[in-house]
Amino acid sequence: LHTDLKREDTIFFFTTCGWMMWNWLVSSLAVGATVVLYDGSPSFPDFETLWKMADEEKITIFGTSPKFLTACQQAGITPGKSQGEVTSPLQNLKTILSTGSPLSIENFEWVYQNIKKDLLLASISGGTDIISCFMLGNPLLPVTAGEIQCKGLGMKVEAWDKNGKSVVGQKGELVCTAPFPSMPVFFWNDPDQKKYRAAYFEKFPGIWHHGDFVEITSHEGIIVYGRSDATLNPGGVRIGTAEIYRQIETIPEITDSLVVGQQWENDVRIILFVVPAKGIMLDEVLIQKIKKTIREGTSPRHLPAKIISVTAVPYTISGKKVELAVTRLIHNEPVTNTEALANPEVLEQYRNRSELTLA
Repeated sequence: LHTDLKREDTIFFFTTCGWMMWNWLVSSLAVGATVVLYDGSPSFPDFETLWKMADEEKITIFGTSPKFLTACQQAGITPGKSQGEVTSPLQNLKTILSTGSPLSIENFEWVYQNIKKDLLLASISGGTDIISCFMLGNPLLPVTAGEIQCKGLGMKVEAWDKNGKSVVGQKGELVCTAPFPSMPVFFWNDPDQKKYRAAYFEKFPGIWHHGDFVEITSHEGIIVYGRSDATLNPGGVRIGTAEIYRQIETIPEITDSLVVGQQWENDVRIILFVVPAKGIMLDEVLIQKIKKTIREGTSPRHLPAKIISVTAVPYTISGKKVELAVTRLIHNEPVTNTEALANPEVLEQYRNRSELTLA
């Protein structure tokens, strides 16, 4: 219903069988829609590949991630504009879905400028554990850049402050205050439900606490600022990691980034790891450009105390940045569950960094 999926639609979502979006995609068969699967890299031989496939297969609903859209933007491609013999590319496309991380304002602008003006760009957010969405798109509502359009049907979603009070127009914890259809009811090998209750119901007793840091706007849109367990807290002010990522994505000299909080002198300081573009060095000029971009796009409180160059950012198999593992590494704590990572070998770049021992 939220995607207006019909029997005559052709739907594609770039996913692996290890991500919940696979289950979500396969369920499209229930309405008789045609499902398109893709096996391979989305950037081989270039970032035009999936868009060309979408055109050839007459895909109407195209599922992707902010990371892919940002990579397309940085590659300078314009999939929706006429090229050579193709006079009206992507004319069947009516909806683009995006998940995996918050969709930035710049992502929204790039899609509408370079893909298609008359389509629904829907950022969707939920969880692997519920194989569903707490908030997602709606073909009947306007699209606001940087926001998810609405709460999901059957989802009594609210943002709560630390006192358990529902708030609007300010950041809070994502909660769902009533049972919902796809809610898991137990964990395997957890007979007394200790792990189950600890996962969802301990922060606010009896209330599903999902672990996302969000804001519900006055018109009931939702802004996601990142995972609340990865939220930065310098000087007691809560900052979502997505607020910083949105600024970094506008800097062409940086291809990827990861931001974490480091315990420092009885406070938390912001540490920003960046992956410079090919042939670019992280010098003082670039560091100052990064700081200027963050300061002007957010506030002085968002400025990182350290900006450190790495060659890659760790991701889960489903394409999510692994902030918590890096946070544990820089505090010399053990990292578990590395089998869930797509590139666990890059974690070594974050261990024992001398820069993190200096003021």
